[in-house]
Amino acid sequence: MKNGVMLITYPDSLGSNLSDLEAILSKHFSKALTSLHILPFFSSSGDRGFAPYTYEQVDPAFGTWEDIDNLAKTYDLMFDYMINHISAQSPLLRNYLAEGPDSPNKDYFIDYEAFWGGEPTEEQILKIYKRKPKDPYTTVTFSNGEQKKLWCTFSEEQIDLNVQTELGVTFLESNLVNLAKHGAKFIRLDAFAYAIKKKESDCFFVEPETWYLLARCRRAVREYGADVLPEIHEHYSIQLKLSSNSYPVYDFALPMLMLNALYFHQTQHLKNWFAICPRNQHTTLDTHDGIGIVDVYGLLPDEEIEATKEHLYAYGANVKRIYNSETYNNLDIYQINCTYYSALGENDRAYLLARAVQFFSPGIPQIYYVGMLAGSNDLELLEETKEGRNINRHYYTKEEVDEAVQRPVVVALRLLMELRSSHPAFDGIFEMEEPTDEEHLIITWEHRGRTITLTADFKTYSFTIHEGEHTLMRL
Repeated sequence: MKNGVMLITYPDSLGSNLSDLEAILSKHFSKALTSLHILPFFSSSGDRGFAPYTYEQVDPAFGTWEDIDNLAKTYDLMFDYMINHISAQSPLLRNYLAEGPDSPNKDYFIDYEAFWGGEPTEEQILKIYKRKPKDPYTTVTFSNGEQKKLWCTFSEEQIDLNVQTELGVTFLESNLVNLAKHGAKFIRLDAFAYAIKKKESDCFFVEPETWYLLARCRRAVREYGADVLPEIHEHYSIQLKLSSNSYPVYDFALPMLMLNALYFHQTQHLKNWFAICPRNQHTTLDTHDGIGIVDVYGLLPDEEIEATKEHLYAYGANVKRIYNSETYNNLDIYQINCTYYSALGENDRAYLLARAVQFFSPGIPQIYYVGMLAGSNDLELLEETKEGRNINRHYYTKEEVDEAVQRPVVVALRLLMELRSSHPAFDGIFEMEEPTDEEHLIITWEHRGRTITLTADFKTYSFTIHEGEHTLMRL
């Protein structure tokens, strides 16, 4: 994958479909982006695409495989594969329910009671790693009226798949190969750590079975020039472990570390992370989900985490605790729903500094479409849908994009993106200097005699980017 800025976007968030997306990016961001993570573009029964019916075709509302192919001519592409689950309305489950509980298709799913050998004990249930306050099953009804509990980690529209049967693994590999054949350079394995279930475990990143599964996924797509990117929100040590085994990872710790540094004008925790973080990572400040809290445990002291959260909540109605109540459907208790621009009080200087530091961090930088347009929290969509994550999922029309790109903060951000996507020094070696105070951060990249340096001031929210004596950008 090209070492430039990657955009994360839904197929219908910049314009109404994939064709609109291509037109908008070509018009406004042709020099700023080198790769594109298109969030699920398959027909789905819930969770904004993350409950797919099938991976065989593009949802007609978004376009066709031809539209995907056209985007692949310009950008390296990343697709999603929901390794843990499939839609409750999928042909796979419908066929099983029609055929009855003894159908061969039963091996696609996990019989909850058969897994436990009856009803699980309270101790076994408490041990399971859960992101939602519910037991991980749903009850389905067969055509003959019989009922059965099937494993269901997330919503009732997302029925867990069994990747520990030959039928389940064959289904997994055929879908991965299909995505790779359609041009995916990376396939993001959504909710990967939940895929393996094992009695008397927490059913989260179960070892060694998880490693066997990951290796099998990689082998399936490697001959097509693709790789896999496991998506895991948890303690940073898991990312270090994956990276040490040569797998690419996400840097989900950076968003909170950056907020802490900007809120309190201190860089020690951020610099500590840069010293040890994986180099084969994809960096984020914002995604289609919330700002992760669990990912930063151990990198920020507990009191710093709480102070950062309180500071974030203090930015008014856009992230008030009311939006974390039962009235609003949030992803889980480990994330805070907010756009990154609003999380920084919609302060242009602080926001641009955050992006500059992200672009100079080790790894491939990802930018979410709302973040690319410095978008504020969409309270109207939140109130309309009662879905907490929709606060950061605004639907932009072409006209809105045309207006947004004229704002000074977006103009400056686009210049930063173009610099990150084009300067050859970022293919080289990362070095971090040690300033005499905690308010400054100095990062240099060097490759074949070309250098580029960022000097950042977290007190004044100013920065300079220079190559030798030549200043490339200043804020």
